[in-house]
Amino acid sequence: MLLRLITRRLLISIVILLLVSILVFVATLLLPGDPAQAILGQQATPERLAALREQMNLNDPVWQRYLSWLGGLFVGDFGTSTANGSSVAALLSSRIGASLVLMVLAAVIAIPVGVLVGSYSALRRGRTGDHVVTGLSLVLAALPEFVVGIALITLFSTTVFTVLPSVTMAPPGEAVWAYPSQLILPTVTLVLVVSPYIVRMMRATMIEVLDSGYVEMARLKGVPERQVILRHAVPHALAPVAQVVAIQLAWLAGGIVVVEFLFRYPGVGQALVDAVANRDIQVVQTLSMLVAAVYVVVNLLADIVGILTNPKLRTEVSR
Repeated sequence: MLLRLITRRLLISIVILLLVSILVFVATLLLPGDPAQAILGQQATPERLAALREQMNLNDPVWQRYLSWLGGLFVGDFGTSTANGSSVAALLSSRIGASLVLMVLAAVIAIPVGVLVGSYSALRRGRTGDHVVTGLSLVLAALPEFVVGIALITLFSTTVFTVLPSVTMAPPGEAVWAYPSQLILPTVTLVLVVSPYIVRMMRATMIEVLDSGYVEMARLKGVPERQVILRHAVPHALAPVAQVVAIQLAWLAGGIVVVEFLFRYPGVGQALVDAVANRDIQVVQTLSMLVAAVYVVVNLLADIVGILTNPKLRTEVSR
């Protein structure tokens, strides 16, 4: 039954990605101006413009261009960057790796911190610690990522303390993780933006579970409080939190653009900004589909985790 549910969700995800591919392709077509003119500049001759349009297949029918581009995505051919003439896959391979490092670091820190702090706040409900966590998480949730990043730069890189670099200074061609200090501020920025939502959801669901009948029954039977929390409360509270975690991880795939641009981090976010500025359509389309694919896959995994961590849903699926 679980396999059937996963298959159905997977088919829905494929349909969603197909619809997103149509929207991405149409959106790039609606960009103002001529892509060939934007690449070659205003001084380009008609012959060079015509040659570039032929190279980019701009003279083909729209449906043919879409099918050709979509077919390339299925076989891993993302086209050629018109800005520098190299393949999009080669151009983005190192950028994707750098962004994955940043996203994984932020997720590995933010998820357990959010769950632990949210559980602590629920267990200390109505006390000073709970009020501090609630107020701080509310403030952080209201701040955009660039405000958090600028505040960290001001605090640790400029006027107060000068202990961390404010921008990524890794030499071209060298891995960003070779200089760990450059990863601290971008990672902390993402953690401070993502974790408040996990904290607030974990606190709310944990309070609801702690007030439930089965937790009260376990306490009346004399089950130790630690066992009540770890075996009865936390597993039931994690299912709704998994959905919030999925949303935040999906946000990382798109919200990382602002953070990477702020810290001049050489990831997909910086590549997307450069591609839009240079009218590099192939790179824009590939990165847009990559973000959409990450969003869909993360939500699919969240649904599976939500079922596996919720005993009620797991029982319903197994029937």
